[in-house]
Amino acid sequence: MKKILSSDTVRLLIPALSLTILLISVFYLQPRAMSYVGLNLLFNLAVPIALATIAQMLIMTVNDLDLSMGTFVSFVACITATFLQATPLIGVLMLAAAIATYAVLGVLIHVRNLPSIVVTLGMSFVWGGLAVLILPAPGGEAPGWVRAVMVSRPPFVPMAILACAIIAVVSHLLIMRSSFGVILRGVGGNARSVERAGWSILKARAATYALAAFFAILSGISLVGLTTSADANIALRYTLLSIAGVVLGGGEFTGGRVSPIGAVIGALTLTLAGSFLSFLRISPDWQIGAQGAILIVVLALRLLLNRLENRGKRP
Repeated sequence: MKKILSSDTVRLLIPALSLTILLISVFYLQPRAMSYVGLNLLFNLAVPIALATIAQMLIMTVNDLDLSMGTFVSFVACITATFLQATPLIGVLMLAAAIATYAVLGVLIHVRNLPSIVVTLGMSFVWGGLAVLILPAPGGEAPGWVRAVMVSRPPFVPMAILACAIIAVVSHLLIMRSSFGVILRGVGGNARSVERAGWSILKARAATYALAAFFAILSGISLVGLTTSADANIALRYTLLSIAGVVLGGGEFTGGRVSPIGAVIGALTLTLAGSFLSFLRISPDWQIGAQGAILIVVLALRLLLNRLENRGKRP
């Protein structure tokens, strides 16, 4: 029984249970949502949120926190709706420069031993200012290929759910099954041991931040594909949503303890809560409160199960 209720199992069980309960509640109140079209509407914005959550999870893997996630995704959205649509080469070069900038941030934080919260908070103003310079007013247009992918209708399963499943599998294989992922989690769990084994902590942090930027870029591109346009404030909420998604999915702020599959499930849960309340025409202020309430309940449940597990291990 102790083996069944392991910490890894709890990290997956609780977010999956919360998503299931919420989904059952939605189907009970709105039976029409139990259809291809209904699920597509409920999880319409799940893909960009899931990608931003994975990006935040990567930063949290090395015990850091990115408070610029929302403004960075907005910055990417502005590039996507302008340069990537009109002059793809310039747009790709700008996005590559953004990834390089993120890698430099990881190096700077490590070398100077700076708090990641302070550095990324400062960068949030930089990304926000650049987004305004690129797109002073809401507008732009989504590239045709991005729009085609995001509104595609695969058989049996809506695009949003299928894409989130792919994101979960890919990120799980990358973080939990590859040697690269072992190093990243080792940096968060015991950096000295990783360094003694001959691995460079500096390179690992730079790679982590660059990979996080890559997922955040995918988040901004997919968001524009859904909204067809962009503005400098389009994804400001993604900072808190991404952190909440990671924590809701079983991740922790220290120790390199994360769950990619759980993080995607957490993103789906937050998306479902927001979509359902929007479907009922409830104020966005209440939506934020509902998402916060879900997070508190799940964290309380996880804490309770962790205590039960610890008691079971005592002689």
